[in-house]
Amino acid sequence: MAILPILEVPDPRLKTVSTPVDTVDDELRTLIADMFETMYAAPGIGLAAIQVGVAKRVLVMDLQEEEDEDGKPIKKPLVFINPEILEPSAELNTYTEGCLSVPEQFADVDRPATCRVKWLDADGTAHDEQFTGLLATCIQHEMDHLEGIVFLDHLSRLKRQMIMKKLDKARRLAA
Repeated sequence: MAILPILEVPDPRLKTVSTPVDTVDDELRTLIADMFETMYAAPGIGLAAIQVGVAKRVLVMDLQEEEDEDGKPIKKPLVFINPEILEPSAELNTYTEGCLSVPEQFADVDRPATCRVKWLDADGTAHDEQFTGLLATCIQHEMDHLEGIVFLDHLSRLKRQMIMKKLDKARRLAA
């Protein structure tokens, strides 16, 4: 497994619409393993393939909402290949979102509170489930990446500009 470089805004590759996966094979499973390694190292709770420069419709997520007896997060990795959102609710939830491609920057984003999702897992098995709460928000956030959308695109122009200025300042200070 390898930790891959994560693309950051304003990298134009993040605006790429990802293509469907034709075959679930060992090469794809290696990419998925590398994506998990990258996401956990970042650390984050979700990662789309395009964020590591691969324009395929693949997402990995692990919300790590539960802890073991020692207080360490329990890993529950989820893989989504060719995911589709069906039946998003009219009711919205607001979450403060962040993104590995927009490091250390956060903003409130409104998204449907629930959604039904169809996808394939790493074995090529089809799934169809209703998602709520953070899982619904996270899948929608990651699926936006597959369409060339980052969470900043959901914000007003003023908020987006403020975040980009903060990001530029942080990058200058780190250099």
